[in-house]
Amino acid sequence: MMNRQHIGILFGGVLLLVVAMGISRFAFTPILPFMRQDVGFSFEVAGFLASSNYIGYFIGALWAGFINRQKKNFLLLSVVLNVLSVVLMGIIEIYSIWLVLRLLAGITGGLIFVLTCSIVMDYLAKHLLTRWSGYLFGGIGLGIAISGLLVPAIEARFAWQGTWIGLGVLSAVFLVTTFILWRDLHVQDSVKTVKSADAKMTKGFMPWLIVAYGFEGLGYIITGTFLVDIIHNIPSLQAYSSYSWVIVGVAAIPSAPVWTVLLEKFSAIKILVVAYVLQVLGILLPVFSQTVWSVLLSSFLFGLTFVGIVTLTTSYARQLFPTQSGPVVSLLTTFYAFGQIIGPIIAGQLVAVFSSYKAALVFAGVIVFFALIIMLCGRWITVKRQATVDNVLSIKTQSSS
Repeated sequence: MMNRQHIGILFGGVLLLVVAMGISRFAFTPILPFMRQDVGFSFEVAGFLASSNYIGYFIGALWAGFINRQKKNFLLLSVVLNVLSVVLMGIIEIYSIWLVLRLLAGITGGLIFVLTCSIVMDYLAKHLLTRWSGYLFGGIGLGIAISGLLVPAIEARFAWQGTWIGLGVLSAVFLVTTFILWRDLHVQDSVKTVKSADAKMTKGFMPWLIVAYGFEGLGYIITGTFLVDIIHNIPSLQAYSSYSWVIVGVAAIPSAPVWTVLLEKFSAIKILVVAYVLQVLGILLPVFSQTVWSVLLSSFLFGLTFVGIVTLTTSYARQLFPTQSGPVVSLLTTFYAFGQIIGPIIAGQLVAVFSSYKAALVFAGVIVFFALIIMLCGRWITVKRQATVDNVLSIKTQSSS
């Protein structure tokens, strides 16, 4: 049963994901139109800034898998550096420095995501509260909703520079709050052992799950990076661009626990198929319809599914490898991040070539659908192979008896 300490640990984790994902990472999406308007850089240049952040996220997620000692201290130091990278984005106006700051935000963001998930999920598992783990990922949606609401309000008074600084100050407040909530949390060092059951499962399940998750990262991030800017550049919808990002966040907040509940009642693959299909629909909707309602529905479907797919994939992998949550989450997140590096660059090139955002969205939708096909084919091959092995073992058992 959840007590005050358990709630504090979980809420502290939620706040860290707000900082690392909702603000440091995704606040760039609603701020981007204002930066492009004032500074005057292209959609393509914006893609390079986004990819710099995702390269850093790739490094951070990979690095986190090798951190077995002093996880809590390493995590809190990463948050401090992350907050500084956000504040400095509003103070320094040099493109090359921005690239470095977005890289730093990505490295620390990857570390924060993996270490926070590992620490909080292990804590909940230790206290037999695993069913509450889905609420942790609500921090991503909460952060997106906060950035969607605050960015236009702060920008109206302090321009985009003040927006970065204001969000950095808010992140610092969340860091201090988590530090207080976690003051009695003791995180044990990880043991570098892999149980034979886990090792056996790795051969059967992980390759297709990892590859599909990597393509999902490549596809979803195009909408995740450029959604607000795309809507902002449609004259009839410009007034709704900021609202679209708020809706993404609002839809994402409850999505993690909702998908987690479904995961307890249905097979993980079936639920993932539903999430992938809904995400493809959300990504492609603005290509075929540019009305207010279609854009807002697209935002809702995107928010509902992208956090859901993260939650479902991470939870499913953790079920398969209960003793290796840190390395498994790190491995998945690394491939996810690798896909995100490529996505914005390709999107920028497609927009430059076709002079339309629709080409980028079609590419994103096709890639996410391709990820779904990989997951289904991989699962089918695995089940078929396992059935063959079981039959062979059954025949051997019968012959020996």
